[in-house]
Amino acid sequence: MALQGLNETWDLDTFFAGGSSSKAFADDLDEQNNDLEKLRQAAVQFTIPVSSEEVEELNSLVKKLEEIRAKLHESGSFINCLTAQDTNDKEAVRLRGRLIKMAAAESTAGTILDAKLAQIDDEVWEALLEDERLKPIAFTLNERRRRAAEKLDPDKEAIINDLEVDGYDAWSGLYDMVVGKMKIEIGQDGDEETLSISQAQNRMTHPDRNVRKKMFESYEKKWDEVSDYCAESLNHISGFRLNVYQHRGWNSFLKEPLELNRMSKDTLDAMWEAIDSQKEAFRQYFKRKASLIGVDQLAWYDITAPIAKSEKKVSYDEAANFIVDHFDRFSPDMAAFAEKALANRWVEAEDRSGKRPGGFCTSFPVSNETRVFMTFSGTKSNISTLAHELGHAYHQHVMRGLPYLSQRYAMNVAETASTFAEAIVSDAAVKNAASKEEKLSLLEDKLHRGVNFFTNLRARFMFETRFYEERKKGLVSVERLNEMMTEAQKEAYDDALSEYHPYFWASKLHFYITGTPFYNFPYTFGFLFSSGIYARAMEEGKGFAGKYVALLRDTGRMKVEDLAAKHLDVDLTKPGFWKSGVALTVADINQFLNETD
Repeated sequence: MALQGLNETWDLDTFFAGGSSSKAFADDLDEQNNDLEKLRQAAVQFTIPVSSEEVEELNSLVKKLEEIRAKLHESGSFINCLTAQDTNDKEAVRLRGRLIKMAAAESTAGTILDAKLAQIDDEVWEALLEDERLKPIAFTLNERRRRAAEKLDPDKEAIINDLEVDGYDAWSGLYDMVVGKMKIEIGQDGDEETLSISQAQNRMTHPDRNVRKKMFESYEKKWDEVSDYCAESLNHISGFRLNVYQHRGWNSFLKEPLELNRMSKDTLDAMWEAIDSQKEAFRQYFKRKASLIGVDQLAWYDITAPIAKSEKKVSYDEAANFIVDHFDRFSPDMAAFAEKALANRWVEAEDRSGKRPGGFCTSFPVSNETRVFMTFSGTKSNISTLAHELGHAYHQHVMRGLPYLSQRYAMNVAETASTFAEAIVSDAAVKNAASKEEKLSLLEDKLHRGVNFFTNLRARFMFETRFYEERKKGLVSVERLNEMMTEAQKEAYDDALSEYHPYFWASKLHFYITGTPFYNFPYTFGFLFSSGIYARAMEEGKGFAGKYVALLRDTGRMKVEDLAAKHLDVDLTKPGFWKSGVALTVADINQFLNETD
């Protein structure tokens, strides 16, 4: 049955009616505050077990921790949705500040517990984990115990948690506030138009180069106006982090992001090595695209330009049905879930001002639901974004029934499900093109998004790595940030562009997310990892859907190297697997070059 008349705004009242002014939500936060204090007291009073017979107290405390973390997660998702749908919702911003403080309290209680877990005798610990109630979350408990041994004493970690609230979390909040108030005015002679940042970003795909160029100039000018605020935020977010690392005795600023993504430095290096070996192919793609749009060399604002003279707009209903239909060819369960999410208003897609830029998917683990956020304006990229975010949502859907602590997968494998879903829709769009012109346009759009993981994301990683090195010596100026960003872009794009985006460091929200440092390389990991999975799926057909779900369900309870070895029989620490993933994009480039020769 086709989806018709879909509402493009999401339903948040199913969680708490009344939005940020909901009394029920305020009361729920009060109750969670009380539970947090009880958890802290229980962690303080917890007696370190000396035998496996003393499992009851540990099991009870872990269950309390799981329940409270799930509720905090749900509350955080609700507030995140409120602040995204309306950047002028001041009460939602206040609630965000309150929740950050509550999360710090939960982290402190967890730190106290983890420090005690680290003190349990190894043999006793192994025996405790044999208990049927703890065995399903043994991986996470082992991880928490190991990480605790690498941190400071619990009282010092508690101070860090408390200082985060008005430390780097506050700088992140300031950035959100600045961006939320930004408006870009375009047009003249009584035909002025005011756009939000997200609406301005969508204009970068306009087929008219003059429109894109003017938009980009206005975009850069606007970021220049707020660059001092952005630089201040970025410097203090990174400075706080580096100080914490120094006190913990961590020599590398990559230690935390690698740990959070449950991967090794060898895996990261092997991935970048495979990508860097194919720079010439990416350069050829950029050169051919420049020729097709009638310029000698692409500028930054040409990267997302369509190669067709005009781009067919699609309605939200059309995009939704296209996605569901092609999900169904891989997995009826995946299609049924997407249809449910779209029909039940789990997606916020309306194109209006006042929204946060970008897109995301967030889960509500207590309610067993998810919500997707984006701004839909009818472009091909919008369809891909919607499929991408629904892929995230399906990933969370298949985790249902697992303990909460086993559902917490890392960002890199989270991006696997999203890019896998995106690949299904992109390939379908190319194959179902109505004309050669449309086919080439869709193939180029697919290529743009694929190559983006190898160039744009590579530039982000190089910039952030070099920025952290310089930040160790002191504050980094706006001018230097611009310089480093441009240098990184030139290197990642192999100097293939005529103009770059110096203020990208200011415009990209990901640099300001405090909960996940180095919010860049996991995207590339996810894209290439999913490429390998997608290739298997194409080989095995619908029979692979069950294996795919099994892999996704393990993402919260295994290191990525072990996950790949178990489900794909590959070694991620060697370039071979990664090169095979890059080769799929290179094959698309060669097809594109041949068909446009």
